[in-house]
Amino acid sequence: MNIPESARFTRRQWLGGAIALGAGAALGELPLMAQAAPGWSGVRQLLSRYVDGGKVANMVAALGFAGADPAVIAAGVDGFTGPRRSDGRSIYRIYSMTKPITGMAAMMLVDEGKLGLDQPLYDILPRYRDMQVQKVYDGPLSPANLEPATRPITIRHLLTHTSGLGYSIVQSGPISQAYLDRGIVPALFTRLQILPQLRATPVGSLELFADRLADMPLVHQPGTRWSYSMGLDVIGRVIEVVSGQPFDRFLQERLFDPLGMDDTGFRISSADSARMTTSYFLFGGRLLPIDPGPGSIYLDKPPFPFGGAGLASTPLDYDRFLQMLLGYGEIGGTRVMSERAVRLGTSDLLPDTLRPEDEYATGDWGFGAGGRVGRGAEAGVYGWAGAAGTIGFVHFPLKLRAGLYTQYMPQDAYPLLQEFPDAIRADMAARLAA
Repeated sequence: MNIPESARFTRRQWLGGAIALGAGAALGELPLMAQAAPGWSGVRQLLSRYVDGGKVANMVAALGFAGADPAVIAAGVDGFTGPRRSDGRSIYRIYSMTKPITGMAAMMLVDEGKLGLDQPLYDILPRYRDMQVQKVYDGPLSPANLEPATRPITIRHLLTHTSGLGYSIVQSGPISQAYLDRGIVPALFTRLQILPQLRATPVGSLELFADRLADMPLVHQPGTRWSYSMGLDVIGRVIEVVSGQPFDRFLQERLFDPLGMDDTGFRISSADSARMTTSYFLFGGRLLPIDPGPGSIYLDKPPFPFGGAGLASTPLDYDRFLQMLLGYGEIGGTRVMSERAVRLGTSDLLPDTLRPEDEYATGDWGFGAGGRVGRGAEAGVYGWAGAAGTIGFVHFPLKLRAGLYTQYMPQDAYPLLQEFPDAIRADMAARLAA
């Protein structure tokens, strides 16, 4: 099958939707009494509009307050050609919604004194000691375009995308090609070779991934710019070294098992393949299936656990993670993280060395451990989105947790990142007026 040139999205667009969340959109104005279980008619209408209009095959929302069970609203089928109705146990590629999970795993180690937020990365991964930085962003890789880093990369920088590390789906030009040539690939999307944006073969281990990335120049001086990056993937390797466990095992034992997230992982078993949704690529108003659910690439063992974009999960599973955050580390009487670790990880962790012109230097949004956090009127919001139409966030003042799940790429083809929180706000406001 040939894809027309008009459908050849840039790599930036594939995860572009994950770069802006807007999850708090004016929710902060609503008083706590709005928690009285809205009927979510606006959210239901949003789902119906997308599914009935054929824009997506399915859409599932999971919404809850404090420790109460979530309301699960579902529409459509797991794939256009399959019979299974989507529900809270449908399995979705959550891509960059992996980042908050990796971030919270790191916060556990910070809380335990095994990591420091301002600890140099080279203390743990020595290859990152003498980093070079591009003078011209995405320019040539020649020595003439490189200068020494003025400060070391820290754990804080990795968690907040201020390390200066690049991203293979953001960068262009020589550095982007060099990532691909060296197997510095932070996610897998499809087996199809008709999609040039996603043709890549990752290296075979997280250790090798981190080592090869260390040999590449940074795209910004550390601590000076917010730039979407492979920092959370490097955090996965940091967790391995510091904990003495493989990264995926650490997540399983410290987060997924205690939380009862039985359907979350970097690989889907064949027994669960019937619940795997199909992922689509949108072009020319049509949806091309790029990763059919029953034969998904997620059924294969991944080359390594991608800490930035590698997890698959369900609406009910991810709601457990969000519920734990709202409980400041506790869920159903089980303490999974300390309150201190959650409060720190969901606070604004951006370094004080950001340049004044950076998009995060001022305004209503900062950044925490792998997720965006609100400031001012948006204070108390923490969350992030995924490349294929998933969104998850918590609103601490309202004790609200919310997730939306569907599967299409690129994320910014539809305005769901704004429409979903807008629908939530309208439903809560309507509940107040009733």
